[in-house]
Amino acid sequence: MINQVTLVGRLTRDPELKFTTEGTPVTQITLAVNRNYRNQNGEIDTDFVQCTLWRKSAENTCQYCRKGGVLGITGRLQSRYYDSREGKRIYITEVIAESVRFLSSKPKAINTEERKEGGVSVGM
Repeated sequence: MINQVTLVGRLTRDPELKFTTEGTPVTQITLAVNRNYRNQNGEIDTDFVQCTLWRKSAENTCQYCRKGGVLGITGRLQSRYYDSREGKRIYITEVIAESVRFLSSKPKAINTEERKEGGVSVGM
């Protein structure tokens, strides 16, 4: 079986690094990916694709990428579900990244404390 996804899109917000209870770095991002055709109004629609990045890919993306930055991601599609408190089954489909390429101009690394304070801005 083949399960391979390739995306190029823009980050919809600054990525935030989190850690699992075992200490594994992870970040969840959303890529805005333009469709390659126009709708009936002549506009290009955009899909917003949820992606999960693990370990060094997550760390590097959080350190070097900002909202609006262009990323290339290859990975696999994964579906999962959970039951909400109201008893409704919620389905989630996401891309689990296996490779991440930074396609914007090379930004400077940002110190996590500076980012929280809003003292540094990096243009992409």
